[in-house]
Amino acid sequence: MNAMTGELVEDFGKIINKIKKEASEYGAVVITGSGKAFSAGGDMAWLKDRSQDTPSRNSQIMHDFYNRFLCVRSLPMPVVAAINGPAIGAGMCLAMACDVRVAARTAKIGFPFVSLGLHPGMGATHMIASVAGYEVAYRLLLTGDLVSGDEAKELRLVSQVAADGPAAQAEAMAIAERMAAQAPVAVRSLVRSLRMKQDQGLEAALWREADAQAHCYNTPDMREGLKASAERKAPRFEMYESYLDNRKSNL
Repeated sequence: MNAMTGELVEDFGKIINKIKKEASEYGAVVITGSGKAFSAGGDMAWLKDRSQDTPSRNSQIMHDFYNRFLCVRSLPMPVVAAINGPAIGAGMCLAMACDVRVAARTAKIGFPFVSLGLHPGMGATHMIASVAGYEVAYRLLLTGDLVSGDEAKELRLVSQVAADGPAAQAEAMAIAERMAAQAPVAVRSLVRSLRMKQDQGLEAALWREADAQAHCYNTPDMREGLKASAERKAPRFEMYESYLDNRKSNL
């Protein structure tokens, strides 16, 4: 399901660097998933390891992790995501980092971070709002809802839908080919202009997300979320903290 393992991170970075070094060979890029899924999101074993680490380290580790996938935005040419199947959590965040998205009608799409007891990361709080608006961001991030490709189009998360995974890949390739057929200097400078506008505030959002995730990792809710996910059952969250300082003062 193309979970974002350490091995996948390394391989993805190598491919992005190769494209950047050979940029003159590419007019546009299409990203899709191997098999029937785009990406099932974060690797559960890796997330569990984070609960054993310190908040200060986790904040830096998560920020670095985000950027190792968001480096797709450093490519000088347009990038189209072909969402051929499930795109969940960080997997869908990668798709949101692309310039255009095409989804299979049957694809399951969503950001169920809170269902794991975890604050969203990898630019979710910034990119969803910038593409589809704040109301969509609030709804999808706070509920963890999964939507179909058709509903994703209604919500403006994707620009087009196709009958199935292969059709989504074919349509994404057709869009990329039309982009690649245009004047290269104009296209690349336009990509830069659009991303510079969209990326305003992104770095601050990434650090805010990294810090918030670091707060979540070693909580009972996170442990319950991971356990429930592994057992394929609904989690039972109970950590409702009071923010009142009820300690008695000696002053």
